[in-house]
Amino acid sequence: MTEPSTTRAGADPAPAPASAAARRGPVVAALMLAMGLAALDGTIVSTAVPQIVGDLGGLSVFSWLFSGYLLAVTVTLPVYGKLSDTFGRKPVLIAGTVLFLVGSLLCAAAWNMASLIAFRVVQGLGGGALQGTVQTIAADLYPLKERPRIQAKLSSVWAASSVAGPAVGGLLAGYADWRWIFLVNVPVGLIALWLIGRHLREPARTAPRARVRVDWAGALAIFATGALLLTALVQGGVAWPWLSAPSLGLLGGAAALAALTVAVERRAAEPIIPGWVWRRRTIAAVNLSLGALGLLMVAPTVFLPTYAQSVLGLGPIAAGFVLSSWTLSWPITAALSNRVYTRIGFRLTAVVGISLALLLLLAFPFLPFPGEPWQPALLMLLLGGALGLFQLPLIVGVQSTVPYEERGTTTASVLFCRQVGQSVGAALFGAVANGVLASRLGADTDLDTLARSLDATDRIRRAVDAAVDRVYWGAAAAAALALLALLTLAPRRFPVLKEEEQGAPRRDPAD
Repeated sequence: MTEPSTTRAGADPAPAPASAAARRGPVVAALMLAMGLAALDGTIVSTAVPQIVGDLGGLSVFSWLFSGYLLAVTVTLPVYGKLSDTFGRKPVLIAGTVLFLVGSLLCAAAWNMASLIAFRVVQGLGGGALQGTVQTIAADLYPLKERPRIQAKLSSVWAASSVAGPAVGGLLAGYADWRWIFLVNVPVGLIALWLIGRHLREPARTAPRARVRVDWAGALAIFATGALLLTALVQGGVAWPWLSAPSLGLLGGAAALAALTVAVERRAAEPIIPGWVWRRRTIAAVNLSLGALGLLMVAPTVFLPTYAQSVLGLGPIAAGFVLSSWTLSWPITAALSNRVYTRIGFRLTAVVGISLALLLLLAFPFLPFPGEPWQPALLMLLLGGALGLFQLPLIVGVQSTVPYEERGTTTASVLFCRQVGQSVGAALFGAVANGVLASRLGADTDLDTLARSLDATDRIRRAVDAAVDRVYWGAAAAAALALLALLTLAPRRFPVLKEEEQGAPRRDPAD
């Protein structure tokens, strides 16, 4: 017997009537629009960087357009998760969407690179609410058996954004003005706000609190710790050497603030990151596994396009299609994963998925040189399928082990770990790749320089091939860590709560 089948006391709850499903539709549309705002953000901006730099200047610091946004999203995820458990999902999602739209308008009005970076941070402060709260509401709306449906729809939003974002950004920057890449967020966000305000009805709480206490000291400590750590990871090896005073100072400051954060959270009555997030084996295992997922995802998303252009000789658009092949299979296997985990359980399904991913990552370094474009594209297609089978059962499973009032914090914790894993992966694998290139081509060579180079000699192509191979070995090691976390920490059967214990709406979640 598997987790879903052991959580029922008697018969399954009666399915929602057709009218309830119809009323749930606008809420799902709102969630997809809100998620689309966050998903499009990075890809649509990246293609407009030349126009932005040409207009505003600031070439030496333009990377902070992405780093500042990522930092703000990552460090606010646990804060918004706790706030959604305290005040409800709807007000947090509305506030986050409004903040994101305000940031978008400010970005469109930026007068120099410094102001644009600052306003991107404002956008990121809203983006943290979008990513975490949308995932939490999706779990609130659907009972356990139906959750893969909404999760697959949200996955398809990310897939479509990865393909459409660069094209839309390029068209707006080339034929209109780069400021429109931020202004297009406004009508989409306003529609999402209207749908959320009109149609989203949250389930009543079982025991309303007479007095709400928000751990603002803990929130500030988490924000400061994350800001120092991510700044060190993002800028180390780029703006300054890893062993320089700025890197060591930031990492040391982050460590000191982390110790302070633990002390603050232990004393707080309602901590932002409660201790049970790490004391419960299931949540701890999922946090570590998805942190490793964030780490391994850096290999294809960051390094495969450079490989496709420098080694295979493809143009930017064709290189993008090689990468985007995994966005076709990921949502499909995610949608079908419930047919697997209802039979063999959440943990074993995730183990199968990450084991397949491990084998595929190990296969990449054995591709022939220079090879054909279909070979990495096929590996990416299969890798997306494996990761869809890995990620979604873990998210659905861990959300089903906690009641309504803990689901926001739990969801935010796993997303936070995934985001931190991506930041660590970008720094770690960037250092690995640049080290290989420096050893083969010279001390002053790095991957960014070669990616912009039009002269891809055979020596350069072989050096890039070796560097990316080494990165994929590292990604395989991250997959092995995820597998190890599942096998050693996760229980064989997730302790899934009954539907009524989860606080799931019995009949009409949207009305």
